[in-house]
Amino acid sequence: MEIPLTIKETQEGLIKKKFSAVQLVDAYLARIEKFDKDINSFLTLSEEMAYLQAKEVDKKIEELGEAAFDKNPLLGVVVAHKDLFLTKGLRTTAASKVLENFVPVYSATVVKRLEDAGAITLGKTNCDAWAHGASGENSDFGSTKNPWQKEYVPGGSSSGSAAAISAQFSLIATGTDTGGSIRQPANFCGIVGFKPTYGVVPRYGVIAMASSLDSVGHFGMTVDDVEKVFEVTKGEDERDSTVKNIRSNKSNSKIKIGIPKEYFIKGLDSEVEKSVKEAADIFKSQGIELVNISLPHTKYAISVYYIVQPAEVSSNLGRYDGIRYGKNRDSFGDEAKRRIMLGTYVLSAGYYDAYYLKAQKVRSKIIEDFEDAFNKVDAIIAPVSPTPAFKLGEKAEDPLQMYLADVLTAAANVAGIPGLAIPSGFSSKGLPLGFQLMGARFSEPTLFKLGKLYQRTVGWKPKIAFQ
Repeated sequence: MEIPLTIKETQEGLIKKKFSAVQLVDAYLARIEKFDKDINSFLTLSEEMAYLQAKEVDKKIEELGEAAFDKNPLLGVVVAHKDLFLTKGLRTTAASKVLENFVPVYSATVVKRLEDAGAITLGKTNCDAWAHGASGENSDFGSTKNPWQKEYVPGGSSSGSAAAISAQFSLIATGTDTGGSIRQPANFCGIVGFKPTYGVVPRYGVIAMASSLDSVGHFGMTVDDVEKVFEVTKGEDERDSTVKNIRSNKSNSKIKIGIPKEYFIKGLDSEVEKSVKEAADIFKSQGIELVNISLPHTKYAISVYYIVQPAEVSSNLGRYDGIRYGKNRDSFGDEAKRRIMLGTYVLSAGYYDAYYLKAQKVRSKIIEDFEDAFNKVDAIIAPVSPTPAFKLGEKAEDPLQMYLADVLTAAANVAGIPGLAIPSGFSSKGLPLGFQLMGARFSEPTLFKLGKLYQRTVGWKPKIAFQ
């Protein structure tokens, strides 16, 4: 059977009996079996669970017809979870040998909310171990490949989730974005990736990387699909005290989009720059005003990020001592050890004020920059990455070059604002191109509105990496 490309197509097919949910699962698993040995996007498949859930979906539709979708907005939608998300009874590894055989006894809030909405869990996707990486090459279970061109990286750290969507192994997927780990792989794989405002989607049951930066978000083929998933996963959770219910800040005034000069710098690939400016022109053609803006402290964002993030990593990984569960610390990979050492150093006596405290002060300046900008504009358009996807191994031996891959995404995490990565076409080498929209805190409705406007205006049709 031909696998549908959107939530709407999936659910219409189920209602019209073009296929059953069980047949959908059959089709996805067959595609994974045929192609994923070359991509390595999944670490664990949950065939038995998926078939049980699919049979339940078919039963609900048989009994209730279209009414079944009223209470279950994602009924029949197949989802893959980044392997940081705890899944009850299903192995969860964080792509690290430390947790190679760990099976959780409860599920993350987001996993539970998606299943309660009728989604079918297909399995767990590969990622950089503990989410430490920008390429998908730091997994202890082997690198994920870019489905468009297998000698290139898919981006990271949510590598497997992004690759799985672009290869049509799943319809939607979950991810985490700490410094660009949803937006960058979405950009490299030619799909939509969404990082919400910090503290809008619960992180309970998601293995922590850097707690003041981590955001739980989603991947899909279209902005509309990602919005539908967000509507299910967002909102207060008694187990995560940082979560707030979103306050809509819809405005009836003319929308303005800011173009920040600091994001169009030396070293930016010419095709990337051209694609972003063409996207800006699409918005302009729809009556949206473009405004040149400045975010002067952006140049410090990556420095702030790589002080705050390793500090929090060193704290969060302290619990993995092999005593209560998992293997001992000898099983940590090189990148985890590197970040633990960096973080411990910046938090140590005599260096705390010089590094960590200073970074937090500069972080406040970056937040002020964005607040000033959002007094003038409703959203900001910018590149996601300075280049399209790079080759496997190209930056693996140079940690600093790899860290700089986050240079255009980290500021949004430092400031806690939402970001939406949208595909826009392909480079001359056939690699995906795109752009990101960033908004003020809680401005998700504005970003979705703009993203859907762009896809509608250009007549965007989801593209599959291979048939």
